[in-house]
Amino acid sequence: MSEGLGRHRLGPRNPRETQGPQISRAPSRPGPGHGGPAAIRLVWVYPDLLSTYGDRGNLLMLARRARLRGIGVEIVEVNSDQRVPVDGDIYLLGGGEDLPQVLAARRLRADGGLTAAADRGAVIFAVCAGYQIIGAEFGGPEGEPVPGLSLLDIRSGRGDRRGVGEVTADVDPALGVERLTGFENHQGVTRRGPDVKPLATVLTGVGNGDGTEGACHGRVVGTYLHGPVLVRNPSLADLLLSWVAGPLPAIDPRQEDLVLKLRRERLAAQSSPA
Repeated sequence: MSEGLGRHRLGPRNPRETQGPQISRAPSRPGPGHGGPAAIRLVWVYPDLLSTYGDRGNLLMLARRARLRGIGVEIVEVNSDQRVPVDGDIYLLGGGEDLPQVLAARRLRADGGLTAAADRGAVIFAVCAGYQIIGAEFGGPEGEPVPGLSLLDIRSGRGDRRGVGEVTADVDPALGVERLTGFENHQGVTRRGPDVKPLATVLTGVGNGDGTEGACHGRVVGTYLHGPVLVRNPSLADLLLSWVAGPLPAIDPRQEDLVLKLRRERLAAQSSPA
């Protein structure tokens, strides 16, 4: 439903059923003096099923921007044969193709860890297939409805046209995030419930299919944008970090050169005549 570049037969399930998540621990360092955590725990959910188009870059971007501010980071990568821990701070889901998306949704519903984490106020950030999974329902390989996790009151189905290409979108001003840039490759159409706000208003591209892009409610955020989207949009990465660590100090501008250059290039390309 999301990337939908073909139906791939899944290989055998990883036999390491009893092994726990892979953990990379950074030394815990004091937060930036505002009472935030000594270390932020980032949980990358099901990279074996949901990790297309370099979406793991979102994890790396959050870790980098935290560490540049002197905030320790603990990275937990949880494959689909492992339990999702409930004590993370920020959970990330990436994109995936039709059958892996259905399998991921089924296992996450049975596991219950991501839902429990959301219930205790953890930040959830989901991209494309992951975005659809955290909703109430999405379309399966034949268009059949597949139940999601209902972390957001959204429902996704198959649209008449495929959204492929660059996207720019203006974020809800209340979030204080700069204009989004990213790329999409999906045929999903997403409808929001009455209490769920769009993440942004589309300027170029398809997004949800109704002139909006993504959705957010509380600390749960979803988007169709790849890029990776947090690399292209550091202010969105900082918003997620601030929900855990509180107000963030500025980063040395010399550490931002490549990110800002990428943003300028992508935004300029979208504003240029066709």
